[in-house]
Amino acid sequence: KDRAGRAADTLPDYAMPPFDGIGANEFIVAAPHNVCDFISAVDTPVIWELNIWYHTLNCGFRSRISGETDFPCIYGERVGLGRSYVNIPDLKSVEQLDYTDWALGLRDGNSYVTDGLSHAIDFEVNGFRLGQKSATGVVNQLDLEKGGKTQVKCRVAGILAAEQAELGAAIAARRLDEKPYWHLERARVAGTRQVPVEVVVNGQAVAQQLIDADGSIHDLEFEIDLARSAWVAIRVLASMHSNPIFVHVDNQPIRASRRSAQWCRDAVDVCWEKKKGQIRQEEIQAAKEAYDVARRSYEQVLRESQVD
Repeated sequence: KDRAGRAADTLPDYAMPPFDGIGANEFIVAAPHNVCDFISAVDTPVIWELNIWYHTLNCGFRSRISGETDFPCIYGERVGLGRSYVNIPDLKSVEQLDYTDWALGLRDGNSYVTDGLSHAIDFEVNGFRLGQKSATGVVNQLDLEKGGKTQVKCRVAGILAAEQAELGAAIAARRLDEKPYWHLERARVAGTRQVPVEVVVNGQAVAQQLIDADGSIHDLEFEIDLARSAWVAIRVLASMHSNPIFVHVDNQPIRASRRSAQWCRDAVDVCWEKKKGQIRQEEIQAAKEAYDVARRSYEQVLRESQVD
């Protein structure tokens, strides 16, 4: 039983955002249609951004994450607060840099998002690199015949002052819904220059190592246990997040959580109630049909999911 005393097979009530302000909103509808290449992040609270993204990833949908400043609407001081770093294979010089290649790398998720103070390079699972294609040509999908012990490697760097300044301490003490929403000072281990690097599997941190945020690159290795299909990523919470590698075990899709599927299904209804009054009458039927597709998609995922 859960803490409310309900039976284990009864899904609990969920804290649900009202879908009435800025942020992802109709991303919850767009994800099942596979028309949203990425969700933007860093310009609203990290827990808001990761919450909806993690839930859709747990349902097997594959929108990536990117950085955004939303200058000058949310942040007015400068651009570049939310950054996307894209790996472009075979790039030998700056002169060869092409915006189309960068955009396609962002679309494919061969990238990570950051506040600029921490970085993840050469992220791989069982030797399969972020941005690589499976034998069947699917980018970022690692196909395994069976589950078990799995190796995760990455190179991570961060930079903090050796001694925390007054501003850094103030940032670390702020609530997660207070600016700056993403900042490496939020990850600093109190009294040190260290920050935790986490392996995230299906939205849960399953392994952690501390690194010194002294600007040097740290080579990290983790061993995790994957019993079933899952998405795997690297993060320094509230500073950096890689895009996922999608691990398919025994040709099974990712169906990580019945709770996530139920949350997404409920979120579609909440979003519809907030948005339907803002839709033109001549477009309302098409909008309703789009929402219905999303509802059915999450219901199908819920039926196929075995793990709460």
